Amino acid sequence: MAQPRLLIMGAPGAGKGTQSAKITEEFDIDHITTGDALRSNKQMDISDMDMEYDTPGEYMDQGELVPDAVVNAIVDEALSQANGFVLDGYPRNQEQAEELEDMTDLDLVLLLDVSEDELVHRLTGRRLDPETGDIYHVEYDPAEDPDVEERLVQRDDDTEDTVKERLRVYRENTEPVIDHYEEAGLLERVDGEQAPADVWEDVKATIEDAA
Repeated sequence: MAQPRLLIMGAPGAGKGTQSAKITEEFDIDHITTGDALRSNKQMDISDMDMEYDTPGEYMDQGELVPDAVVNAIVDEALSQANGFVLDGYPRNQEQAEELEDMTDLDLVLLLDVSEDELVHRLTGRRLDPETGDIYHVEYDPAEDPDVEERLVQRDDDTEDTVKERLRVYRENTEPVIDHYEEAGLLERVDGEQAPADVWEDVKATIEDAA
């Protein structure tokens, strides 16, 4: 598969960003995330969509959620400019999955399978360096400099209660999407609890097997 059109799925903490970076390098394709696409298209003219604002950036500047219709248009624009891609963070629900079918034909949907206990362990163990913005993990990636370790903090969205709520919302919204792609015969599951290098070997092999 020269320049595949991929969707990568997985709960927060499953390792989508790590694997997407390897996929883009190995297969020479674009990594498209909704966050990056929104930031790149903040000034996109959406005045013809009869929305409250005329650009996505105005929603973002007001701290408001960008409406699904605008997100759909931005993702469509990003996909139209890519010869191959790994899409990450979209679709988040069944309606967006149906929209995506009108935008492009996917070659493969990768699901990084990680248990909830492991996801909670990964996310609650993350620590932020407020001075640099760097992220560490108390077990998997501890700070080597004692001064850095001293100032590390846990972000509010990495506390156990918040993590469990994020995972609940993810499951509620995304399980129908997973079922949708499984029924379509596009979904391949990868064991995301392995070491990152082993996950990558499985991801790479799965993509190559789908060629």
